[in-house]
Amino acid sequence: MNIFKKIGASNAFMLFLCALIIIVAEYLFLTGDQIHAIFIGLWAPTLLAVVIFIKQITNGR
Repeated sequence: MNIFKKIGASNAFMLFLCALIIIVAEYLFLTGDQIHAIFIGLWAPTLLAVVIFIKQITNGR
């Protein structure tokens, strides 16, 4: 529980969301829908990059 206080609720939610995206993409890939799996799998790094970009902008001001 102490780790959630260190990383914050919003960061924990984003990590959970990215893990969920990766699990869904792996499921789709293993069931044979490879094109959609790759498309959905690319959402996780994109989401993390946007969050990092927003944090850098807000910390720079």
